[in-house]
Amino acid sequence: MEIQWLRAFLAIAEQGSVSGAAEQLHLTQPAASKRLAALEQQLQAPLFDRIGRRLQLTDAGRALLPRARHILNEISDTEQELRALGNNVSGSLRIATSHHVGLHHLPPVLKEFSNRYPQVALDIDFVDSEQAYEALMAAKYELAVVTLALKDYPHLNAQVIWPDPCVVVAAPGHPLTRIPELELADLANYPAILPDLNTYTGRLIKREFDALGLKLTAKLATNFLETIKMMACVGLGWSVLPQTLVDESLAVLPVKKLQVLRNLGVISHRGRTLSNAASALQQMLFEANP
Repeated sequence: MEIQWLRAFLAIAEQGSVSGAAEQLHLTQPAASKRLAALEQQLQAPLFDRIGRRLQLTDAGRALLPRARHILNEISDTEQELRALGNNVSGSLRIATSHHVGLHHLPPVLKEFSNRYPQVALDIDFVDSEQAYEALMAAKYELAVVTLALKDYPHLNAQVIWPDPCVVVAAPGHPLTRIPELELADLANYPAILPDLNTYTGRLIKREFDALGLKLTAKLATNFLETIKMMACVGLGWSVLPQTLVDESLAVLPVKKLQVLRNLGVISHRGRTLSNAASALQQMLFEANP
């Protein structure tokens, strides 16, 4: 059984199509199909059914999927342990980041990293922080730079890089701006534009309202903070945003009993040996906010 066959199978399973897998693996579509066909012939079992435009795993495919991931992770860890014996920083590095971190905090670090290590091919996926944690557990990425979870994950290392205090904001003409001493109960009387309440940031906000038995009315919910800012600017509701995003288009509402401090940082799997490239990027992140 060839390693390339397993890589093609895993990519097709993740992408749901041969074309998507071929693009991920930098292959032609016929080459990806040929590798899948060779694996199915070796195993004497079909691994996918075509349902509409997507490929769905058969029973044999579902049985193979975790084993294929385990085999490829073992191979990757072996290669990285051997490469780590030297000091060469090269190869590919796959990381995940949230949109806010990727847009507002990572760029200077990535610029310096690319200048310092031009032989590293960076592969960056933008995902929600919660998804990044799950993907790290499945060894899909070496590192993720995201909003840190509110609880510890025993199999993951988490390091704070940027404390990210948030403030309550609204459009300058919003009725809340005319209340001199704001309480949470005042906010509860008006609709809010917030991140999904199942996200780490959303949970921090909801926890404060739940503690006082107040109902939080989220008129609109989106995980893109830039979108939230725009909707708050035009007066669709109050919101809670990182202080770094606030400008003259928003009024800060002094609500003393709503303190939202989230942390942005880097996570990695405790059981995974980081490549030299991942170790170098992680060190640069630590240096970004000493």
